[in-house]
Amino acid sequence: MINDISVLVIEDDKSIQNFIRITLKTKGYHSVFADDGLTGISYFYANNPDIILLDLGLPDIDGMEVLGQIRKESNIPIIIVSARGMEQEKVDALDEGADDYLTKPFHAGELLARIRVALRHKSGLVKPETAFELEGFSMDFEKRKLIVRGEEVHVTPIEYKMLKLLVLNAGKVLTHHFIQNEIWGYDTNDDYQTIRVFMANIRRKIEEDSANPRFIITEVGVGYRFTEN
Repeated sequence: MINDISVLVIEDDKSIQNFIRITLKTKGYHSVFADDGLTGISYFYANNPDIILLDLGLPDIDGMEVLGQIRKESNIPIIIVSARGMEQEKVDALDEGADDYLTKPFHAGELLARIRVALRHKSGLVKPETAFELEGFSMDFEKRKLIVRGEEVHVTPIEYKMLKLLVLNAGKVLTHHFIQNEIWGYDTNDDYQTIRVFMANIRRKIEEDSANPRFIITEVGVGYRFTEN
């Protein structure tokens, strides 16, 4: 139940704190707030929260350090909430172990949606399923079949593996680094053109309009996300 879910918010901006507090309260989440990184780490140990919202620009230590320390201890869902919009910082945070990244300002609905996705991953609802369906798109993982708008779509083994990776993490941003390691087992660090080519091919096969994709969303400079709704 939502009322049993505790959210630790590590954020020093009072206006953002109030906005998040009100947003969480409307849905019945219990929230605990820390104004700096060291307090946030202390509250993490003391309160055993279900999910963390973490700002990167904290007054005492950098949010990336907080992320690193907590991630060494726990796989708790962590959503970065920051005014830093640099693509590399998003990539670094996600690769360091953050589950998602929200750039300020953001809407209440978007925050709540990202929280729901992160909690589903924690609860184990996002796991190796036998099938996935969403508005005319379906994958049968046992039969390795892909159906789009009523028609079976043929994809290459790599395209299938990549699409399955995205689908099983629906709603979650997957970085280029993560995708390359999962699909090929290595990372070239700076050349992700191969991934872009494969994604373009997959989109041509599953999207009605590949220029305005419905299913596979590009997180510019960061990676890709398969929509969850």
